[in-house]
Amino acid sequence: MSVKDKVIQIIAEQGLLDVADVSLTATLEELGIDSLGVVESIFAIEEEFDIEVPFNANAPQESEFDISSVATIISAVEPLVAEQT
Repeated sequence: MSVKDKVIQIIAEQGLLDVADVSLTATLEELGIDSLGVVESIFAIEEEFDIEVPFNANAPQESEFDISSVATIISAVEPLVAEQT
C-alpha cells in the first residue's frame, strides 16, 4: 500500500468514514475530524510509518507540518517516509 493510500486510510478511520469519502482537497474539519482527531491521526501516521512528524498540537498554525488538506498531509508525510529508507 502506498503512503498516499495508507494516510487516506488513517484519516478515514479517524473520521469514521469510508476511504472513498476522503477527497484529497478536503480539510480534516470538512471530514468531521476535530482537534483531538487531528492529534490521533498524527500519532497513527507516526506509528504506521515509524516517523516523527513535526507537528505542534498546542499551536498547529505554527507547525512545520501542513494539515490544511488531505493532499498537503500526504505531501508532508512522503518525504519523512523516504528519509526512513
